Amino acid sequence: MRAWQAPQVPSLPRPDGFDPVRVHNTESGDLQQVGPDSGTARLYVCGITPYDATHMGHANTYVSFDLLHRVWRDQGLDVHYVQNVTDVDDPLLERANDRGLDWVELAEDQTELFRTDMVALNVIPPAHYIGAVESIPLVTDLLQKFGPDAVYQLEQEPKDWYFAVHSDPDFGSVAGLDEEEALKIFAERGGDPDREGKRHPLDCLVWQLERDGEPAWESPFGRGRPGWHIECAAIAEHYLGTTFDVQGGGSDLAFPHHEMSASEAVVATGEPFAKAFVHAGMVGLDGEKMSKSKGNLVLVSKLRAAGVDPMAIRLALLANHYRSDWSWTAELLADAERRLDAWHQATRLSSALPADETIAEVRAAMADDLDAPRALAAIDTWAAASLTIDGDDSDAPGLIADLADALLGVRLTD
Repeated sequence: MRAWQAPQVPSLPRPDGFDPVRVHNTESGDLQQVGPDSGTARLYVCGITPYDATHMGHANTYVSFDLLHRVWRDQGLDVHYVQNVTDVDDPLLERANDRGLDWVELAEDQTELFRTDMVALNVIPPAHYIGAVESIPLVTDLLQKFGPDAVYQLEQEPKDWYFAVHSDPDFGSVAGLDEEEALKIFAERGGDPDREGKRHPLDCLVWQLERDGEPAWESPFGRGRPGWHIECAAIAEHYLGTTFDVQGGGSDLAFPHHEMSASEAVVATGEPFAKAFVHAGMVGLDGEKMSKSKGNLVLVSKLRAAGVDPMAIRLALLANHYRSDWSWTAELLADAERRLDAWHQATRLSSALPADETIAEVRAAMADDLDAPRALAAIDTWAAASLTIDGDDSDAPGLIADLADALLGVRLTD
């Protein structure tokens, strides 16, 4: 599957050294340095199930990890970034059936819409953008690495295949939930704790045998399709190898998705999955939870169609710390549009105040748990002062424009 067109990312003058980037690792509960000192940083971010794309929760997640991508690049690292698309799964099939659409066409249309939104939001694409359907051989290869104590088939029909989560002695370490809370969340987020025949209620589906009227593929485990968690485990292991730097996604993926994907990969390969599990916060609307079921999704494409500058949308996202929960409001967007206008004015000056201190502050903010609000404030301060005080640095406007683009992904040039 193809990704989207890569933007041109400006390069900034490099200082002698950088503060290593630290982000919050959900597994440890602490800030942790991520990425190597040199060479290649490896990042996996869970992608969309392609329907109702691209809502503001999606946008927040992918812009958040785009910040990490950009900070690594600014520090001279290569970035090997992989993202999946769950282009076959129960929610997608249900939505296609509800709308009277072919599920393949729905997935293709929504994936293309997501691509155009990512281009508009100036998000750097992954090196590998992999659909669930095309990853089926990877899934079946990974499944064949499990022993009988780790993957088992139900005895009653339909005889689906399950992963025994406690075959990983460290299962539960990512999200740190007790069993009662884990069971509750598992049921809420697509799990089947009450299914008869499972060895443990938290055991998760890895291969679902064919159902009437649903897509299926041949495999050593019978004709069927993969479970959600094993999809990401197989793609990450194949394209990034074991023990890569960051597993990313929204905070609702910490459990069960990241927990179970990691355990599956650990049991299959005998190696740790990711060094850090990093999660973006949830986005509401005017103080209420934003969800498909409530029908209150704010879509990037609809804002764009209404004439909203995508860079204002991006600035509205960046006004909130990546791992905080927050609500989208009209006021938030209006503030972002005013900020964008001020930045445009200041970076179009023929000369302005020097940029060195601002560049250093933005770099320090982004290395400190991707603190975008602090970085925005630094550029705000420079812009306000430069629009008020006559500066004599003719290079500064261009440097700040490059800074906003390179580190924050806010494109100020035409």
